[in-house]
Amino acid sequence: MLDILLDSLIDSVKLIPFLFLTYLLMEILEHRAGGAASDRIRTAGKFGPLLGGLLGVIPQCGFSAAASSLFAGRVITIGTLLAVYLSTSDEMLPIMISSAVPLNTMAKILVMKAGIGILTGFFIDFFYTNIMKKQKLDVDVHTLCEKEHCHCERGIMKSALMHTVKIFVYILLISLILNTVIGLIGEDTLAGIFSGIPVVGEIIAALVGLIPNCASSVVITQLYLNQIISAGAMMAGLLVNAGVGLLVLLRLNRDRKQTAGIIALLYSAGVLWGILIEIMGLTF
Repeated sequence: MLDILLDSLIDSVKLIPFLFLTYLLMEILEHRAGGAASDRIRTAGKFGPLLGGLLGVIPQCGFSAAASSLFAGRVITIGTLLAVYLSTSDEMLPIMISSAVPLNTMAKILVMKAGIGILTGFFIDFFYTNIMKKQKLDVDVHTLCEKEHCHCERGIMKSALMHTVKIFVYILLISLILNTVIGLIGEDTLAGIFSGIPVVGEIIAALVGLIPNCASSVVITQLYLNQIISAGAMMAGLLVNAGVGLLVLLRLNRDRKQTAGIIALLYSAGVLWGILIEIMGLTF
C-alpha cells in the first residue's frame, strides 16, 4: 500500500509544473486579453489540431491535462483537444527506450499517433463547424475561474497557484484509487483478457486505455512488447489513453453531456483506428 501511495504521489507531483504554467497562461488571458487577442486565438484555433497532434507525442501526462484546462476555458477547439488526447504518449516512450526498442519502431508509432490525432482533430472541427454548426470558440476563462472559486482578484500568480493545488489534490486522490485497483487485479490478469481475442481485442484495449492514469499506458505498452496484444490493439489502447487529461476534463468542463460526447468520440476513434491498423496488417 505504501508503494501505491508513493507511486500515485510521484505521478501526480510530476504534473504540477504543467498545471501551474497552464493556469498562469489562462490567468493572463483572463486579465489582459481583449477583443483583438480573442480574435487571434480564434483564428489560430483553426490550426489547433496540427499543433496539438505534434505536441501530444511528447512523453508527459501534463500536456493532456493542460489541453483539458484550456478547453474548459474555451481557448481551444474540440478537435484540438482530441488531437492532443489521441497523440499523447504518456509513459510509452520511456518504457520502449528502456526496453531497447529500435528507434525506427518508436518513430513509426509516434508518427502514426500524431498523424491520427491531427487527421481526426481536423475532421472533428470541420464536422462541428460546417455540418453541425456547433463549434463556438469564445474564450471563457472567467467561467472556469468562477467554477473553482479561486478569487482571481487576489492576483494572477496566487489564482494560478490555487487552481493548481485544487486540481493536484483531485488527481492525486483519483490516481491513488486507480493504482490500488490495478494493483489488486494484477497485470497478469489483464494480459489474460486479451489472449485469443482478435478484433474484440481493440475494443478491450481501448477500454483499458480509457483508464485516466499513466499506468494504463504502461500496461498496454508492456503487453505489446511481450507480444500478448497485436499492433492494432496496442494502438487502440494508446490512442484513447489521454492520461489524467480526462480527469481534468471531468472536473472542469461544465457541460457534462459534452464531456460524455468527447469521451465517446475518443473511444470510438481509438477503436476504429485500431481495427483499421489490424485489418491493413500494419506492424511497428
